[in-house]
Amino acid sequence: MRKLFSVPDEKEARLWGKYMSNSWEPLNNLNSTIQDAGLYQGQVLVIEQKNEDGMWPRESSKTNKKTESRISVDRNEFVCAVCLDLLKDPVTILCGHSYCKSCITGHWDHEDQQRVYSCPQCRQTFSPRPALARNTMLAEVVEKLKKTELPADCYAGAGDVECDVCTGRKYKAVKSCLLCLNSYCQNHLEQHEGFFKGKKHTLTEATGRLQEMICSEHEKHLEMYCITDQHCICVLCMKYEHKNHHTVSAAAQRTEIQKHVKETQKMFQQRIQQREKDLQQLRETVESHKRSAQTAVKDSEKIFTELIRSIERSRSELIRLIRDQEKTAVSRAEGRLERLEQEINDLRRRDAELEQLSHTQDHIQFLQSFQSLTAPPESTDSGNGNDNPSSSLFSFDGLRESVRQLRDKLQDFCKEEIKKISDRVTFTNTVPKTRNDFLQYSHLLTLDLNTMNKHLCLSESNRVIANTDKAQLYPDHPDRFDQWFQVFCRERVCGRCYWEIEWSGDVFISVSYKSIIRKGLGKECVFGRNAKSWSLICTPSRYSFIHNNIETELPEVSSHRIGVFVDPSAGTLSFYSISDTMSLIHTVQTTFTQPLYPGFRVGSGSSVKLC
Repeated sequence: MRKLFSVPDEKEARLWGKYMSNSWEPLNNLNSTIQDAGLYQGQVLVIEQKNEDGMWPRESSKTNKKTESRISVDRNEFVCAVCLDLLKDPVTILCGHSYCKSCITGHWDHEDQQRVYSCPQCRQTFSPRPALARNTMLAEVVEKLKKTELPADCYAGAGDVECDVCTGRKYKAVKSCLLCLNSYCQNHLEQHEGFFKGKKHTLTEATGRLQEMICSEHEKHLEMYCITDQHCICVLCMKYEHKNHHTVSAAAQRTEIQKHVKETQKMFQQRIQQREKDLQQLRETVESHKRSAQTAVKDSEKIFTELIRSIERSRSELIRLIRDQEKTAVSRAEGRLERLEQEINDLRRRDAELEQLSHTQDHIQFLQSFQSLTAPPESTDSGNGNDNPSSSLFSFDGLRESVRQLRDKLQDFCKEEIKKISDRVTFTNTVPKTRNDFLQYSHLLTLDLNTMNKHLCLSESNRVIANTDKAQLYPDHPDRFDQWFQVFCRERVCGRCYWEIEWSGDVFISVSYKSIIRKGLGKECVFGRNAKSWSLICTPSRYSFIHNNIETELPEVSSHRIGVFVDPSAGTLSFYSISDTMSLIHTVQTTFTQPLYPGFRVGSGSSVKLC
C-alpha cells in the first residue's frame, strides 16, 4: 500500500533503514513515527507494505511529486490482535495499540463490572473507560493496503513456480530473470523492472529450471547451441571449448528442430493408438482367457464329480457283494455250528452212558446196551472227516488284492491322462510365432458349392474362385447366397486352425457363423456387416477390418498372400501378411458362441485362391 506524507530528503534514508529492518516497530505508533521523522509539506514519502506473504504492492512507484521513499512494512502490523483480521474502523487507545472499534468495545463491555479497562495486548489498565475516536490516518492506510492485495488465486499451488522474493506463503511467479536467476510474481516483477530500468535483464516465462539454463563452467546464460557436439553452450563456451565448432543460436536451432516436432508427434500418436489397441486386445484376451478357464474349471469339476460318483457306486456295489457273501457264509457256518454242537452233546451223552454201563454188575444189561451205545452217531459234515471246518468260509485276501490292483491301475491311468492333458494345455497355450508353427495347424479347405453365388465360378480343381459377369447354372439351394458374391467353405473350424489364400482385386476374407442369412441384400447377409461374421477387406488401395458393420482402417500391406489363424477356445482371430516374412495385420479378441466357417466375398473382376 502507499501513503503520501511530506518529508525532507535527509530523513528518507533514515526511514528506509529503520523500517526495512527485521526489528521494525508496529505501525500502531505510526503517528509518533511520522512526527519523529519531521514530516512537512513539500516532499513526498511513500510507505509501501509487504503483506503476510512478503508481497510488494502492484501500484507503480512512479509519482509526479518531488521525492518518493519506500518503507517496507508487514501486513501483520495492521492486524487486530482480537479478531486477527485487518483493522476495521480502527481506533487507537491510550497505550498506543490499535484495534477494530467493535473488537475493543466488546472487550471492554465484559470489564464493565470491575470498572477497570485493560489493553488486550500490554494489559495496561484505564479508569474510567476511555472514549474511542477513529484513527482516520490508520484507517486510510488499511484501506489502501486492502486495495493492493493480490487475489487468492495468485498463490502458488502444486506445479506452479513460486516467487523467490515472497516470504511466508508465496505467490506464483509470472516471469524468471536469467541474469538475477530469480522468479518473480507480478508485484515483484514490477519492482524488478523499475529497479533495473534501462539495464539488460533477460526475462523468460516462469520456470523452475533456472539453474539448468546456466552454464556450469562459466555461469553464463546458455543461449547458443553446438551442432557438432549437440550441446547447449554459453558465449564463452563458443569462444573457448567449442571454438571452430558449428554453432548457432539456441533460438535458431529450436526453430529448425520445431519443424520435425509434428512428424514426431504424429509418429507417437500412431504408436499410442497401436499400443492402446494392443492394450485393449490384451485386456479382451485376458478376460476371454479367464472366462475360458472358468468354463474349463466348471466342466472339469463336473466330470470329476461324475467320476467320483461312479467310483462311489463301484465301491458301494463291492461292499454290497462282500456283505452278501458274508451273510451267506456266516449263515451256512452258523447252521453247521449248531449241528456240531448237537453232535458233541450226543457224543458226551453216550460217553456218560458208557461210563455208567462200565460199572454195572448186570452182564446181560451190559451186553444189550453196549451195542447201541457204541454205534457211531450220524455225522453233521457233508464231506469226509478230513475237511477243514472253516473251508466253507470265503477268503477276502484275493478280493483285497484285486481292489489294490484296481487302485494302482486307476492311479496310473489318472497320472498318465493328467500328463497328457497337461502337455496338451501347455502346447495349446504356446502362441505360434513362426510360419512353421502356424502350419502345424494348417487345414485344407474345400468350397461348399451349395453356398456359392451364381456369379462366382471355379477353376483349378475348385481351388480358385473368380467373379464373372455371366451367371453360372448352379441349381437353386436354400444355402446359396442369392445376391452377394459370397461362398462358404465346407470345413468347420475345430480347435486351432490355420489356412492361407492368395487374392487379387477386392475381396473379403472372412469367418462366420453358419446361421448368417443367405437371401437378400440386407447387411445381415454380408460378411462383416453383422454380429455373426468377421472380415478382412483387401483392396489394391487399402486394408480394413470389419465386424458388426464397424470398420477399422489398417496399414497398407503389399503382400497378396494372407494367412488366417483362429483359436475358438481362446477367442482369437488373426490375419497375417505372408511374403518372405510373416507379419501380423490385425488380431481380434472376442468370444465365439457358435461354430465358425471360413468364407469369402469376391468383388467384380477379383479372385481368391485356396493355398
